[in-house]
Amino acid sequence: QLKVHSRRLGIALYEKGYGRDDTGIAQDALAQAAAEHTDVVLIDTAGRMQDKEPLMRAISKLVNTVQPNLVLFVGEALVGNEAVDQLTKFNQALLDAGSAIVPAGASPRLIDGIVLTKFDTVDDKVGSAISMVYTTGVPIVFVGTGQHYTDLKKLQVSSVVNTLLR
Repeated sequence: QLKVHSRRLGIALYEKGYGRDDTGIAQDALAQAAAEHTDVVLIDTAGRMQDKEPLMRAISKLVNTVQPNLVLFVGEALVGNEAVDQLTKFNQALLDAGSAIVPAGASPRLIDGIVLTKFDTVDDKVGSAISMVYTTGVPIVFVGTGQHYTDLKKLQVSSVVNTLLR
């Protein structure tokens, strides 16, 4: 999927395949980007399940070692309150796994923001989006409202309020 998107957008894709050390791949990609004077690097950790401890340990290692500027949780708005549960467990898993690898006295990195896909389908389930923000204290940064690149938008709080008041 990433190959298709990188071709369509005309951007470089750094990949090393599955089953390798995520942190090492991310560090190599960042080194290559720096050598090429690339300002932005997106690191996709592809479908981590919050209840799969080895996968969460690997992502926590990546986040706490590489220290990205922004850590985003991507979830589907369509699933309603299940999204709140996924986000809460994911953030807790990052905390638990990160606590074992960060230096004493330091705090592990957690999620900085949320991207909610399928936001155009939520209607009465918009309350779960509010619960996600309230529960974690992190903002919804972008919402996906369709299948095209231009359908990734900043969240408009007024539209959420209007949906709730209908």
